[in-house]
Amino acid sequence: MAGFDAALPQFEAAGAQVVGVSGDAWQALAAWKKENGIKHLQLSDFRRQMLPAYGALVTDQTSPIYRYPKRAYFIIDKNGVVKFVKVLENPTMLLEPSEVLAALKASGS
Repeated sequence: MAGFDAALPQFEAAGAQVVGVSGDAWQALAAWKKENGIKHLQLSDFRRQMLPAYGALVTDQTSPIYRYPKRAYFIIDKNGVVKFVKVLENPTMLLEPSEVLAALKASGS
């Protein structure tokens, strides 16, 4: 997440806002954000309303991480149209901010 904070000026120059969504309760998320010095907006989806709508929640009931959020990246334009989706099955994998910036530029958003 710190990589996205470092790249915030590039995202802002492209007219984009970086928003993180977590399955943690807002209190835990606020503490984590403060502890790690995260600057970009973080939202809590503790009730699991947004995550499944975007395919970013483990729904396999036999999985040991059932109902855990997946690592996912989306580019949504100002009209609410999803322009880019990358959902990673391995939660330890991360995209580099440069990859998301390239997708942002390619999407025309």
